[in-house]
Amino acid sequence: MSFAPQGMTRRHFMSHMAGASAMIAPSMMMGSAIQANAQDLKKRGKSCIMLWMGGGPSTMDIWDLKPGTNTGGPFRPMSTKGDLQISEHMPKTAQVMDNLSVVRSMSTREADHGRGRYYMHTGYVPNPNIEHPSYGSVIAHELASDHNELEIPPFVSVGGGSVGPGFLGMSWAPFTVSSSGQVRNLGMKGWGDETLQSRLEMLRLIEGGFVNQNRGPAAMDHAKILDKTVKLMTSDQMKAFKVMEEPEEMKELYGNDGFGRGCLLARRLVEAGVPFIEVDLGGWDNHQNIFNTLSDNKLPVLDRAMSALVTDLKQRGLLESTTIVWMGEFSRTPRINGNTGRDHWARSWSTVVGGGGINGGLAVGETSSDGTRVETEPYSSEDLMATVCRAMGISLDTTFTSKSGRPMKIANGGKIIKELIA
Repeated sequence: MSFAPQGMTRRHFMSHMAGASAMIAPSMMMGSAIQANAQDLKKRGKSCIMLWMGGGPSTMDIWDLKPGTNTGGPFRPMSTKGDLQISEHMPKTAQVMDNLSVVRSMSTREADHGRGRYYMHTGYVPNPNIEHPSYGSVIAHELASDHNELEIPPFVSVGGGSVGPGFLGMSWAPFTVSSSGQVRNLGMKGWGDETLQSRLEMLRLIEGGFVNQNRGPAAMDHAKILDKTVKLMTSDQMKAFKVMEEPEEMKELYGNDGFGRGCLLARRLVEAGVPFIEVDLGGWDNHQNIFNTLSDNKLPVLDRAMSALVTDLKQRGLLESTTIVWMGEFSRTPRINGNTGRDHWARSWSTVVGGGGINGGLAVGETSSDGTRVETEPYSSEDLMATVCRAMGISLDTTFTSKSGRPMKIANGGKIIKELIA
């Protein structure tokens, strides 16, 4: 069973719209194309960028090193501009750590990729009877629901799909784009106005028929998506996705790779007033040859883009209004296996937060000398999510109602990590 809903799928949409027209795919892709007030968002100054490390990064080799121990590996710690040390393979990020803090006492129980991904995105363990909304859906819902000027989606997932909106509904699903800002199936190249309008009218007739047949909320959601898709296709705000138009020196700063472009696109979307952007960097499931993989590949890419993002946001006056979250679904074992790799580990690990509303330059919590256990107060996904919501000015008293009528507290009632709140 999958615990990571990706929003509206092509198969689900076409089961309702079989034979409608070529406009079906574009409308489906706009599952999260809702509206918000861009100017008001800028005044409120609230955006969040999640840097998602799919596969489970070894945080003991990045943020909480244990040199000289049997579990520590070959990497050495280096000093930073904050009151903590991090890996020697993150030198650029070390220079901006006064803006970021590491939570070293994360302790969770989900060491399966699918379950851990769901849990870290929602604050809830998977439940076959209910799908919970992810960070992006919750934050977009709370910051954009009462506004009407933002014509691009309030929840954008870059370079990979995120966890979906759960019971909040498809209006709050992630809008997925490539790291180059390309939106699949959105273009209308070769269509004249008359052809476009005729196909739109045909699709509206078909959707209206489904709505009138009282087939449930899905048909009504589809009709809303169509209207929003049309508005999006003609919006000047789509220019925010044209990341390849950035100056060469800016692209070079972030790195000429998918993750670098994704982080640069995230900055552009923050400028446009988008409240939540998730940027994916997968490839962390390092059961073998972990140290060469990290030093030669993963850490240089992460270091360059992450440091550039913090620096760029700060220089533009956006860091104080943008909360940054770095995490994966879990970490990797302190024990180094026979393949010079590390396996799945959720008992003691690290996440990183910084930017708007978060105190920077700190190491919060502590693990044992060999990294096998948390020695201070442990923190959970719920606690991290509650802290991010508080930093963004979202009330932790907020309660949603699931489709079954059950009240669901935001961030699953997690506690605030007090050291982090400015």
